[in-house]
Amino acid sequence: QVQPVESGGGLVQAGGSLSLSCAASGRTFSNYAVAWFRQAPGKEREFVAAISWNADYTYYKHSVKGRFTVSRDNAKNTVYLQMNSLNPEDPAVYYCALDSRMKTAALATSLSAYRDWGQGTHVTVSS
Repeated sequence: QVQPVESGGGLVQAGGSLSLSCAASGRTFSNYAVAWFRQAPGKEREFVAAISWNADYTYYKHSVKGRFTVSRDNAKNTVYLQMNSLNPEDPAVYYCALDSRMKTAALATSLSAYRDWGQGTHVTVSS
């Protein structure tokens, strides 16, 4: 069992940047794709970005492509989400999750593909 822990959330002005981290231990972290999801109040949790186990592949929600960058450092068991040009559509609780499949290159966007979830970190954007 893996318990990812997200950090780095906070309050930022519109147009600003935040960098989120997802650190995990346990199940060999480097063997699994990791995704970021977000959930705004009153809305369903939605896919944001994912990175393959070896960082060869990434995939983004259309509205964040070009603004957000997902990366990972397997030596540190950590995945990052760099968020730039934050806008009023971005505030949410951001979660990271590990894929249930080992060493897959096919990045999933559905919640059901991910097995281990963190508690989330809050991102607030002021206008």
